[in-house]
Amino acid sequence: MTNFTIFLVLITIVCFLLIIVIMVQNPKGGGLSSSLGGSTQMGGVQKTTDFLDKSTWTLATILIILILLSSLSFPGMMGGSDSKLINEKDMAPKTENAVPAPAKPAETPKK
Repeated sequence: MTNFTIFLVLITIVCFLLIIVIMVQNPKGGGLSSSLGGSTQMGGVQKTTDFLDKSTWTLATILIILILLSSLSFPGMMGGSDSKLINEKDMAPKTENAVPAPAKPAETPKK
């Protein structure tokens, strides 16, 4: 496996976890925190909301870092030999084996 493939698998896993964490939350105060009951439980509703909020930000940060690192390991971006760019040297006509043209004698003006 190449580095890019490993990063691709990790990005997919983080995206899946981020989707799950976001779907569990409810922007109107419901979601997982309302189904756990009142604040009499250990941890309470506020702790669940804090955990979901922190895990969302953590997963989003990990996702951004993985994307930036994967762009560095993308094949062909480090100036390898299979670059599609054309150098100016390649554009110039090749004259290595060219035979020079015979020199013409200078014309003398007639009087």
